[in-house]
Amino acid sequence: MINEIKQDAEVRMNKSLEAMRDAFKKVRTGRANPAILDGITVSYYGTDTELSQVANIFVEDGRTLTLNPWEKPMIPVIEKAILKSNLGITPSTSGDTIRIPMPALTEETRKDYIKQAKSEAEKGRVSIRNIRRDANGQLKDLLKEKEISEDEERQAEDQIQKLTDKYIANVESLLAEKEKDLMQV
Repeated sequence: MINEIKQDAEVRMNKSLEAMRDAFKKVRTGRANPAILDGITVSYYGTDTELSQVANIFVEDGRTLTLNPWEKPMIPVIEKAILKSNLGITPSTSGDTIRIPMPALTEETRKDYIKQAKSEAEKGRVSIRNIRRDANGQLKDLLKEKEISEDEERQAEDQIQKLTDKYIANVESLLAEKEKDLMQV
């Protein structure tokens, strides 16, 4: 019973960490990264479709993304979707290719992106702490129902706290890595 609670908590904490990693992918650095376009959808024959499903996306050089739509009529639709995404990037088209140059980051935009990254990290920490609270609540319920002893509950709470500390340390290391990435010129 206790092991199930710990395993569930660990699985949920891992999902929180993955969600934070995905959020960090959307925080733009000065370099071209196809993950920046994740989440942008275009209308493809009346269905909202991920951009990666209607075009090949690849890094042309360190600061330019290139998109090759599979169908020529999709070019203006893709351009419009990128402009609407509020990522601060402007596509330019030449023939069948859409190029997205990544503008260099100013000191001010770097600081804004660091604030955004810190906000995402805080959401991750809060999520992990909520999972710890849920797990400890389940342990207290087991204690009330006399399915476990107080010593077992205390030991399990200590183990869950160690798990929480491990995942919060992971959040901190990911945040430090992202800050370093953002501050590189």
